Amino acid sequence: MLSRIRDVRKAKGLTLLDVAQRCVPPTTAQTIGRLETGARTLSIDWLNRMANALEVDSSELVQLSDQQKLTVAAILGSKGAYAPKREENLLVPNVGGRSIGMRIDAAIGEYRQGDELWLEQLEPADFSSALNLDVLVPRPAGRFLFARLLGREGEKLHLLPLEAGARQQVVNDPVWIAKAVRLIRKL
Repeated sequence: MLSRIRDVRKAKGLTLLDVAQRCVPPTTAQTIGRLETGARTLSIDWLNRMANALEVDSSELVQLSDQQKLTVAAILGSKGAYAPKREENLLVPNVGGRSIGMRIDAAIGEYRQGDELWLEQLEPADFSSALNLDVLVPRPAGRFLFARLLGREGEKLHLLPLEAGARQQVVNDPVWIAKAVRLIRKL
């Protein structure tokens, strides 16, 4: 099994020590380095610990044999663009089983026409992880509400639609919601 731990860690701007300290229980930077390079076996337990420490789904840490890589040609810093010191790759996302998509046909809020959103479906027990994020909420008769999740009181969700001047709405006990996790925008 090929790991993408190093790519994810670097994409998040974390050091080996940062990740080691985020693990539960904490570990050493040396152990994280060994897991990244394959010098230590990456068990399911370690995969899940690393995913939690990096705040990603465990599927994001596994490189599939047919998965494409996007090579980093340059890095843009405060003093302009420069070449990376060693080979780097951008993360090409894995599409998980709980992922759904949404296409934007008209500009609304921060979204532009032509944008695509990847959303992660959540069960009611996980709704709190989407607080202050944009979410898609199913409504009766095949309708949906796309809004910012402001709060949760029991089974009631308080949502603010993205349209200018929109009023807060309360939705009672949705079966699921999906939080926006990736924006795909063509320039």
